[in-house]
Amino acid sequence: MKIISWNVNGIRAVLKKDFLNFIKMEDPDILCIQETKAHPDQVDKILSQYEHHYWNSAEKSGYSGTAVFSRIKPLSVKYGMNIEKHDKEGRIITLEFEKYFLINVYAPNSRRGLVRLDYRKEWDREFLNFIRSLEKKKPIIVCGDFNVAHKEIDLANPKSNYNKTAGFTQIEIDGFNNLTESFIDTFREFNKEPKNYTYWSYMFSARAKNIGWRIDYFLTSPKIKVKDSFILPKIMGSDHCPIGVLL
Repeated sequence: MKIISWNVNGIRAVLKKDFLNFIKMEDPDILCIQETKAHPDQVDKILSQYEHHYWNSAEKSGYSGTAVFSRIKPLSVKYGMNIEKHDKEGRIITLEFEKYFLINVYAPNSRRGLVRLDYRKEWDREFLNFIRSLEKKKPIIVCGDFNVAHKEIDLANPKSNYNKTAGFTQIEIDGFNNLTESFIDTFREFNKEPKNYTYWSYMFSARAKNIGWRIDYFLTSPKIKVKDSFILPKIMGSDHCPIGVLL
């Protein structure tokens, strides 16, 4: 079983690039997408090789949003956390399968000037409660853009960004630490090396210089058996690259 996750920074934009060929070549069983920036009726029918399509679009046009494309029919599908103030931005889709829940997530960005940091702290707390409640029923797999670098190894310039830049404040790190107390950061089970990133700014030739951040993750319950967890940094089309797991 292969699952791919990718923040595409706009599904309509990435479709004009090599997105469909990449999916055909990589051939995941399930594809999780973040930051679709679209409603499904704004996108031509795509990915017909996947029988089951699920979209959770933001109320605000051209903003946020998630989607899942699956060959396997889930037992149930849930959108959001059942908390109205958090569920207007299309950030979560949960698919229940026989042996686990798969949660596709696009966590809120604290933004320039950290103007949304307080909201992010609240969201992190509610999201942790949400996935813990699911895990009481069966193991979970959580994938997506968490908008936080967990440790210094996970970004190119930790010291100049610490507590100054969205994605590497202690509040956000603490929120992610709360997740990793219960769930496994699968990539670090297989790769302990630095300079493995999933996001690069479009400015200053950051990607060419590999001045990046690892902010996209697959987290799993300990009971989930992961054969491999990987990053595909050479795949272009977004300011993020795809990540994946083999189960």
